[in-house]
Amino acid sequence: MAARPTVEYALGVAARVSLDRRVIALGVARLADSFGNALLIVVLPLYVVSAHVDGVALGLSAAVVSGVVLAAFGVFDSVIQPWAGRLSDRLGRRRVFVLAGLVVLAATDAAFAATHSYVGLFAVRAVQGLGVGVTVTASVALIDEYSTAADRGVHFGVFNALRLVGFGVGPVVGGVLVSAGPYTVLGRSLSGFAAAFAVAAFAALVGLAVVAATVSDPASTTAAAADDLSFRVRGGRGLDPVFALGLGTFAVAVGIAFFAAIEPAINARLGQGAEAFGLEMAAFVAAFVLTQPVAGRLSDRFGRTPFVVAGLLVAAPALLAQGFVATALGMGLARAVQGVGAAMAFGPSLALAGDYATANDSASTLSVLTMAFGLGAGVGPILAGPLAALGFDAPFAFGALLSLAGAAVVHTQVSDPDPDVSSGAPAASDD
Repeated sequence: MAARPTVEYALGVAARVSLDRRVIALGVARLADSFGNALLIVVLPLYVVSAHVDGVALGLSAAVVSGVVLAAFGVFDSVIQPWAGRLSDRLGRRRVFVLAGLVVLAATDAAFAATHSYVGLFAVRAVQGLGVGVTVTASVALIDEYSTAADRGVHFGVFNALRLVGFGVGPVVGGVLVSAGPYTVLGRSLSGFAAAFAVAAFAALVGLAVVAATVSDPASTTAAAADDLSFRVRGGRGLDPVFALGLGTFAVAVGIAFFAAIEPAINARLGQGAEAFGLEMAAFVAAFVLTQPVAGRLSDRFGRTPFVVAGLLVAAPALLAQGFVATALGMGLARAVQGVGAAMAFGPSLALAGDYATANDSASTLSVLTMAFGLGAGVGPILAGPLAALGFDAPFAFGALLSLAGAAVVHTQVSDPDPDVSSGAPAASDD
């Protein structure tokens, strides 16, 4: 068997693992799309209320219009994933889906600068969601196929860590670009918004170039995927284990999405400004990025289900604490602990779903989790406002209960598959 292209990646001071270069490339592409999406989360609400956009709001406030435009991404991203996953399973090709999605992402990022109506912004954001949904399902399927049971956890861990790097940097870059504009480029004036959209498009093109130069489809035949898009809910122990992991992933995503949706209430309660809020967001991202590869590596060695359950249990009190802390420092610490829990749960969940998948359905199987995360990220902001009306602590208490429920579901319905029937080695090596 031909040797896989690898790079050495240090985990702490004691362990080193060999990572497939193609996993790094796919992680860079995911970093690019999450960077652009996070940048737009900050920039689009400002763009909606700027002089650059003039449209009929149908009696809706600017905040509602912004929310609808932003939500279009998550809705269409989630809707397309099962279809894209099943199609890539049937064709036995993944790379073309990743490339096509990145092309759509770059084009839609650039298109925002030429879009000056609410309906147009919604349409561009919806198409963008479709493009990213196509990219995500094919990317996670490729990582699953590049991996064995001995390294699947760390591969997904690094992939998700790179994604969170993009998610953490995007809002900072977007805010700086908008506030520092306009710019003069080649003798022409460029608004801060146009500059932000151009940077997001350039990032997507960088991801496209990296994937095109580095990633290839594994040698395989066309998969005999099923004709329908249904997925199993029931399993031998009650729930199908992949569906149960999807429920846990949904809980993780909802808990993450609450925070940004109620930024004004958080700032008012803690007497802080946007800078402190940004640091609290960064605390979650930093903890997630640092924990994810380590959690993935350890789950390769000691089993995945305990990490998923433990992650959900760690996240629950951290979420609850955010409803009661009285200082920015306390909020930052609680967010960091939540980041550790989310990383422990999410990466090993993807790896465990990959362990259950077969060559015929890896994209379809993993799309259950990526779709669940997308749905949670969309539902969280919708629930946050009504819950916050009941009391500042209500969204965080709800998120904590949801996390505990997710832990209970995973603990009772999921177990690691028998290594003898999984696709890879039973344990990770020490290298």
